[in-house]
Amino acid sequence: MNKKPIVGISTCLLGEKVRYDGGHKLNHYLKDNLGMYVDFYPVCPEVECGLSVPREAMRLVEQNGQIHLMTQKSKKNMTLQMKKWMKQKLKVLSQLSLCGFIFKSKSPSSGLFRVKIYHDNGNVVKSGSGLFAKGVLDAFPLLPVEDDGRLNDHQLRENFIERIFVMKRYHTLIQNNKTLRKLMDFHASHKYLLMAHSPQTLKELGAFIAKGKMYSIEDVYQNYFENFLPALKKIATVKKNTNVLHHIMGYFKKNLNKDEKEELLDVIDNYHQQLVPLIVPITLLNHYVRKYQPPYLENQFYLNPHPMELMLRNHV
Repeated sequence: MNKKPIVGISTCLLGEKVRYDGGHKLNHYLKDNLGMYVDFYPVCPEVECGLSVPREAMRLVEQNGQIHLMTQKSKKNMTLQMKKWMKQKLKVLSQLSLCGFIFKSKSPSSGLFRVKIYHDNGNVVKSGSGLFAKGVLDAFPLLPVEDDGRLNDHQLRENFIERIFVMKRYHTLIQNNKTLRKLMDFHASHKYLLMAHSPQTLKELGAFIAKGKMYSIEDVYQNYFENFLPALKKIATVKKNTNVLHHIMGYFKKNLNKDEKEELLDVIDNYHQQLVPLIVPITLLNHYVRKYQPPYLENQFYLNPHPMELMLRNHV
């Protein structure tokens, strides 16, 4: 298995000139920054299904309740050609242990959200997904997905990239024999990460694992991840992060002196008031983890969920 997460991506976002007009949509952050820590698997549905560069622009058209991929001027229906290619491509993707997919926004083949759908009566609604993007969503419902436009939001960017690395650990977990012990260890190491996103799901999954011996191991894994992975899509708010920080601080109550405790409380409070970014209290907590080496915290992915060089926790 690859050491880096494998992430699907619309080819044009890597600077390849595959768009209908012969251009590209290079995203420097994705290619130059994130690209250092993941292995991209580029896909251009339109070129790979047999269309040329350049080519006639296409759009999604609703006819008799069905969504079709049509060329804009000649009105040629490309739906069957695209779906025939997609059937084989999705089989290839299923063998890759994908950890995420980044789509080109607004594209009639690869757009993820709010793609324009044209109706016979002249109405245009921004409610669709590109044909290929929808195929990926249907085939891999638990896969972290985003489009390039939404990744300009720092909260959505951190959430998505965090889930990429969680998905990588998930694939590593299931590549060998599945055991309840391994799942319990996985759950324990993600306790505070999950708490930051969904405390309720953390509580529910803890109770579920405790009864794991009542079910087949396949059912336990399936039910666990069908709840765990979607829960991580919930944004880790300042309030929930503050709660986690206080929980982690509790591990050092016998190690820190009065001044150190007050300093740590002040740093957490400054984060709570949004005066400093999350990386500030996290850095101080990691310092104490290295110094005092509490076994439970040394394995907590909340403290190091993704490469620090990506600076995802550096925003206020």
